Amino acid sequence: MPRKNPHAAALGRLGGKARAQKTTREQRKAWARLGGLARARKHSKEELSRWAKLGGRPAKRQKGEKR
Repeated sequence: MPRKNPHAAALGRLGGKARAQKTTREQRKAWARLGGLARARKHSKEELSRWAKLGGRPAKRQKGEKR
């Protein structure tokens, strides 16, 4: 696997901060909403309803951990 270029990684981190600073609160809120909706489409309505009643999605279990 090729190594990541540390300079490119640093520029990527700067880009995210700059984007966050130049956008409005409403734009960031809209992007977050769209991201949440996209993630929710991966799950059934029953599963989402159950999680809502529990107060959120349960944490992922570690390998070998039982319910």
